[in-house]
Amino acid sequence: MKKATIIQAAVISLTLLPQIALAAAEPLGLPKVSLTLGGEGGPQGVSTAIQILLLLTVITLAPAILLMMTSFTRLVIVFSLLRQALGVQQSPPNQVVIGLSLFLTFFIMSPALNSINEKALKPYMQGAINQDVALTNAIGPLREFMLRNTREKDVELFLKLSKSDTPRTKDDISTLTIIPAFVTSELKTAFQIGFLIYVPFLVIDMVVASVLMSMGMMMLPPVMISMPFKLMLFVLVDGWYLLVGSLVRSFH
Repeated sequence: MKKATIIQAAVISLTLLPQIALAAAEPLGLPKVSLTLGGEGGPQGVSTAIQILLLLTVITLAPAILLMMTSFTRLVIVFSLLRQALGVQQSPPNQVVIGLSLFLTFFIMSPALNSINEKALKPYMQGAINQDVALTNAIGPLREFMLRNTREKDVELFLKLSKSDTPRTKDDISTLTIIPAFVTSELKTAFQIGFLIYVPFLVIDMVVASVLMSMGMMMLPPVMISMPFKLMLFVLVDGWYLLVGSLVRSFH
């Protein structure tokens, strides 16, 4: 029975071998995917193609919009400076720092996001307003948030650089002027908070380094001794509670 089974398997293999060889000789056909913009001829088709291109552009610029027009910049810089001040370069990891900054950004920006949803997104999806009105209603809450957290000095700087006329009201300031002024203000505020965070940990480093020098232990890195004390100080004062609360309250 075994010999018969082996012979049958050999016969089947020899029978299928030409078909396998023929299939291998034929080139592998890949599915073809084509994307055509424009659709129907005429102005309507061209308008649809432009809308698709604009939508793809907005999706591409979404990370930059998140970074430049929300509270994300201040949060992620402060958390990064805190990690460096503690002397722990990989704890918490980058994923945790970015994730915490992202969710705190959603929490801080929730009033503006709700306003955008109520005044721009829902009416536009229902067909009550057109694209221009929806865009104006959507940018309004973001402009208000950025202006509240931007120094007048930075706004004046970019108005001078753009050689624009002196605006009578805040509504006369262009969004392209507000965005870089807001980012500049956020960077300064973040570094100011980072400096205040560094001070107590710097004192601990200096005390530990002085003690080691007085004991003649020059070959022992002060960071190895000061890091546990800095972590203990941060935990005892409930540092995350104080830092996160102060950061959220720092936005007007």
